[in-house]
Amino acid sequence: MPVPIPRQRAIPAVESGQAQAASPGGGSAEDSVTDASAQAPRTTDTAGKTTDKVDNNTAHTNLTLLLIEDDPAGSPIVPDMLDQAGKPIRVRTARNLTEAERLLTDDVHCILLDLALPAPGRSDSDDELAVLKHVLELAPRHAVLALTASGDAERGAEAVRVGAQDYLFRDELDGRLLSRAIRYAVERKRSESAERRLAEGRLRAQENRRLERGLLPTPLLEGSSLRFAARYRPGRSRALLGGDFYDVVRTPDGTVHAMIGDVCGHGPDEAALGVELRIAWRALTLAGLCGDQLLGTLQQVLEHERADDEIFATLCTVDIAPDGRRAGLCLAGHPSPLLASPGRPARLLPYDNNGPALGLLPGARWPRMQVELGAEWSLMLYTDGLIEGRVGEGRERLGQEGMTEMVRRQFAEGLRGEQLLRAAVNEVRDLNGGELTDDVAVLLLDRVP
Repeated sequence: MPVPIPRQRAIPAVESGQAQAASPGGGSAEDSVTDASAQAPRTTDTAGKTTDKVDNNTAHTNLTLLLIEDDPAGSPIVPDMLDQAGKPIRVRTARNLTEAERLLTDDVHCILLDLALPAPGRSDSDDELAVLKHVLELAPRHAVLALTASGDAERGAEAVRVGAQDYLFRDELDGRLLSRAIRYAVERKRSESAERRLAEGRLRAQENRRLERGLLPTPLLEGSSLRFAARYRPGRSRALLGGDFYDVVRTPDGTVHAMIGDVCGHGPDEAALGVELRIAWRALTLAGLCGDQLLGTLQQVLEHERADDEIFATLCTVDIAPDGRRAGLCLAGHPSPLLASPGRPARLLPYDNNGPALGLLPGARWPRMQVELGAEWSLMLYTDGLIEGRVGEGRERLGQEGMTEMVRRQFAEGLRGEQLLRAAVNEVRDLNGGELTDDVAVLLLDRVP
């Protein structure tokens, strides 16, 4: 075992929190914390207050240790230390957890905790690692070294199991041993934090995939001659999906039902509500509901499941007759679909009888409009993220008219299905000058005789 090296000088009382000394600038000890082994550069602000000047370029090598240790004799146990770059490791001393909380600033890299220190509000018969658990809760982002009596390896190992990075014996400390332990503890804590962030990222990715399966399902179109395509692009500020959702199913009578919706707001709660509404829509549609009756039931679902009374959802539903030539349209505060046919320019379907968004008006009604589609057509349903992007650097937005002109041109160029949707979403993004703020969901149904 290394031979203990006697400490050359004591930690100043100002640093340990034992005295209230006046600083040269007239401030208290709390205004100027003295380092144990090196005095940091000083600077004076406009108010005349003297503070430490922190060099951000050397912060990764200029380590600071917070010693939490109750020594009745007042004799410090920490020797002078140097970090890997040969710079003195700064030491702050706290005699209790109250002082430790005050001295635990962002520039502290490691905590050396005496396990013999009593935890607040606990007797000696309580958990012997209670003080360590309290410190881990107090400083979850800091490396912690446990200090215990010589030969008490079992207690030290238990401290590591609870959350400390390592343990040391009180009477075997020397500067070299402790300096190395501090550096290793700091690096080990950084590694653990990186692994935790990686695990959290994987978990978010799994949650994202689960939400995606719920919001953007596989359509049920077996037996239908209609072709289906869809595209989704999340807004630039979110890792998870937002509240956009869609679905397409074919009922036993041959009718094809399509839906697209958007829950106001963004985040996992809105995405989860979107999943619930989509699943409810599919179940109600397969049960034979449509039009006003279906939307009224969906509004009841939303009202019972939303976390806030101000949350609402827009919705567009289309039911296409078995012969594919006509459809029923219901709009609940949602943009009207776009219809493109050979020989005719792309146009928006009527939206004069657009009902309110779900969740806004109790007892609302949503009229069902009958529209003619023709023998050959492409029907595009979309959320407002596709039309709310800006055009250039000004305040002008693309809008429905701009989107309609864009799709007319792309349709005339022979784009269909996935190619048409990809080109439309990419052009909207380019016109916006980068990723769109809002989520974009768009689906396309094509009928080719």
